[in-house]
Amino acid sequence: MAHNILIIIAIFTTFTSATAGRLITTTTTATNSSSDIVNDGVHGGSRGVLRLNPVLSLSSSTEESGICEQTYGFLPCTTTVFGNLFLILVYGYLMFIAATYLSAGSELMLEILGPGIVGGLFLPVLGALPDAMLILVSGLSGSSETAQDQVSVGMGLLAGSTVMLLTVIWGTCIIVGKCDLQNSIAIDNQDTKGFNLLGSGVSTDIWTSYSAMIMAVSLLPFIVVQFPQIMHSTSGRHVAVLIGLIVTISLLIAYCIYQVYQPNIQKRRIAFAKHKHVRSRILNYLKTNAYEGFLDDKGHPNREVLFRLFNSVDVNGDKHLSQAELRALVVGMQLNDINLNEDDAVLKVMKDFDTSGNDEIDFEEFVSGITKWIDEAKSTILASHVSGPDTTNYFHDYYEETKREHHLLGDEGGDHDEENGVNDPQWTTIKALLFLLLGTIVAALFADPLVDAVGGFSSATNIPSFFISFIVLPIATNSSESVSAIIFASRKKQRSASLTFSELYGSATMNNLLCLSVFLALVYVRGLTWDFTSEVLVIVIVCIVMGVFGSLRTTFPLWTCFIAFVLYPFSLVLVYILDYWYGWS
Repeated sequence: MAHNILIIIAIFTTFTSATAGRLITTTTTATNSSSDIVNDGVHGGSRGVLRLNPVLSLSSSTEESGICEQTYGFLPCTTTVFGNLFLILVYGYLMFIAATYLSAGSELMLEILGPGIVGGLFLPVLGALPDAMLILVSGLSGSSETAQDQVSVGMGLLAGSTVMLLTVIWGTCIIVGKCDLQNSIAIDNQDTKGFNLLGSGVSTDIWTSYSAMIMAVSLLPFIVVQFPQIMHSTSGRHVAVLIGLIVTISLLIAYCIYQVYQPNIQKRRIAFAKHKHVRSRILNYLKTNAYEGFLDDKGHPNREVLFRLFNSVDVNGDKHLSQAELRALVVGMQLNDINLNEDDAVLKVMKDFDTSGNDEIDFEEFVSGITKWIDEAKSTILASHVSGPDTTNYFHDYYEETKREHHLLGDEGGDHDEENGVNDPQWTTIKALLFLLLGTIVAALFADPLVDAVGGFSSATNIPSFFISFIVLPIATNSSESVSAIIFASRKKQRSASLTFSELYGSATMNNLLCLSVFLALVYVRGLTWDFTSEVLVIVIVCIVMGVFGSLRTTFPLWTCFIAFVLYPFSLVLVYILDYWYGWS
């Protein structure tokens, strides 16, 4: 409640207190304009008059006096270390509130409209909005020289935000979300091994690996804009910035389109994986109940055995398998572990077998369908542990493979605790829009003062503004989503872990695309110099390491968090060495 009052007061002050004043000074000069002097009531106006200075021009007065310049003409400013530190904390807290409101509004919109357009377009954009605002104002005002000095704040935020999410927050999520590992898979809600570096950890689905791959691909614009420096060329840098901007915007559009359609792609892949698992389960079931050789000497299905199995399923003895009889078979196999829609499974099995289209399966169709499934199992499992034409070991291998594939796709039965309907859609929509509007206003108003405070603190302490913005600003702009990610990871489920790390990779991707596009547009339009080799190198190293790491595996033992943690101080030290020892800046 306190922070709400603080925001209301701050916004009210912004719109109502932007007034100018005139200073009263004494003078004995006779040349003062009569409109600017006031008689003191004693000396008759001939001497010792009180003079009203003309309306103060902030820029001229500050330049003449050497004092700090007030943002918007009224917000406080200071030249002291602790004064600027206090302002950074205050404005940073306001940016944190803005990010919180944007996050809350986005989640409400997601509940109302679903994951399509909202989840694919609005959520990533709104999540990166505070960072984009700070980057924009860092080089928008003042002369080109001033903008060139201040734009390092934007680059520090861009690099610091990405590095913090992929190192400190990533590693923390591993620790709070760890579960016992069994067969390289984390067991939901089971954490009995403590801080076992190999025996406990986190498992994610395959979609999280795809998010990590996309994050690594999103580094392409950095390579493009950095190409002249790589070639040690001083020409063509402005053109490289323009090309990089075009590539960034193109990738951003492609990423948003992918996010919009990704839920449908995911549903189709999960449905296909379920059908494969049903087929493997039926094959395994038939083999188990065959009692004799399921395959003949040539490795083909044994027709006599299949005939007995066919008759065992054909309850009414009409020499045909109906949908009801297939349903009894599917239900009897108890496929509850894959959250199966039994009616849908029966229809797909019928489609595989019923070549005549009469909604029934005769014995020849049964044999033909089983043969096709066996051939698929053989092609999926390249080699069995036991050789020989009559071996059916690959049935079990095929079953385990389809089960693992379904698990990697992240469809867990009975995990619908987050899928609650909206009780009052109209009020929820209004509340979401108010949250989004308030968050946007606060971010827009206090981004510029925060950048000024960082610049003032840098001047007062002689600490480069890049390092201040690298460490401090991401805490303000990303704290809301960081805390949310940590809390979600603490649920200790594969589903929550997958969503957590997908969100981290997605936020880094938006930094590399949306925030970079704002930064490149600023550099190109204002004619600034792109000279951020060491900063870009840090972003590329961290994203490549964590991107490749996240894309090559879906299980992360506890020891992997130390790799992430080490990358954070490594990034700071690397920038310092390259900038101040080798002069790369």
